[in-house]
Amino acid sequence: MNTKKILLLFAAFLIILLIGFVLKPSPIQPALYQPPVDMGLIGAFQKNNALESATLIAQGKIHGPEDTEPDDHENIYSASEDGKVYFISKDEEIKAHAFTGGRPLGMKLLPNGSLIVADAIKGLVKIEKDGKVEILSTESDGLPFKFTDDLDVTKDGTVYFSDASYKYGSAEYLYDLMEAVPHGRLLKYDPRTKKTTTLMKDLFFPNGVALSENEDFLVLNETYKYRIHRYWLKGPKAGTSEIWVENLPGFPDNISSDGKGHFYLALFTVRNAMVDKVLHPRPWTKSLVAKLPKFLWPKPEPYGFAVVLNEDGVVEASFQEPKGKHLKEITSVKRKGDYLYLGSLHNDRIGKFKLPEEFLEKKQ
Repeated sequence: MNTKKILLLFAAFLIILLIGFVLKPSPIQPALYQPPVDMGLIGAFQKNNALESATLIAQGKIHGPEDTEPDDHENIYSASEDGKVYFISKDEEIKAHAFTGGRPLGMKLLPNGSLIVADAIKGLVKIEKDGKVEILSTESDGLPFKFTDDLDVTKDGTVYFSDASYKYGSAEYLYDLMEAVPHGRLLKYDPRTKKTTTLMKDLFFPNGVALSENEDFLVLNETYKYRIHRYWLKGPKAGTSEIWVENLPGFPDNISSDGKGHFYLALFTVRNAMVDKVLHPRPWTKSLVAKLPKFLWPKPEPYGFAVVLNEDGVVEASFQEPKGKHLKEITSVKRKGDYLYLGSLHNDRIGKFKLPEEFLEKKQ
């Protein structure tokens, strides 16, 4: 067989493969989305290297500590992708505290020593001080949770939490990004009646949840819309919501409150121009990309990013690590005393960052 025939056969083979790829059903049904124009790292988001000074805790000993809960004695509760919740002493001695059998994400330590955990697979979970695990809730209005994500708990024990998606699970979260269709909900669990109520639905990957100082409102991140909602719990606006912060320079993940008028926001990474300008405005392109192996998808830039906001939604400071070598893909920021504790969905460490003296003095 001569070279020309070989080349023709090879070309025909490639054409058949291409036709097969195009005709293959896509795993998603994407919608057109025009993201707001990325304003870049300006103002309080100005690029800096502050997080390079953070201490690294349990490095190489824990994998995917998405959230953390420091106690009053410098110990930390966290969890990993293996379904275990860990207790890390202030001396960095690490031991398994409980096993949920799922993927523990957001968590809250209660005054009695128990933990309330949003487990992406198992649902809303309670872990007693002795490590005993109890499933509190797995569905609302007959619709099961697919991706229980983050939470906060009021002083009377009411739990507000997010189901990021009722369609895609934690292993498929990028499908939600590409599809740009609202599959998420904000939920409320009442420990007295053991009833779960849907407060908001049709949300675009609702993620972090945090209560205000007076528990009169909560804030809720919509990761793939680069924005944060405020949902009113008390007062004349109770039961209504509004956009609190929008057009963030990155993907908002978890958010927490110090109970003293400030919120601490994790940005998973900075915005991606390929996603914003090429994919989202072109659903057909997204449907093709979704057929590719995930290692060929656009990659998040390794970046460490933590933000402080007041209750008016004003950004007061940001702490960053642009190289993403020390800390990256931060998914939670919790304040305890003078420190911020930084979790990550994929990294193998927890960051402990001391707030700058001028910032502490300003907040006294």
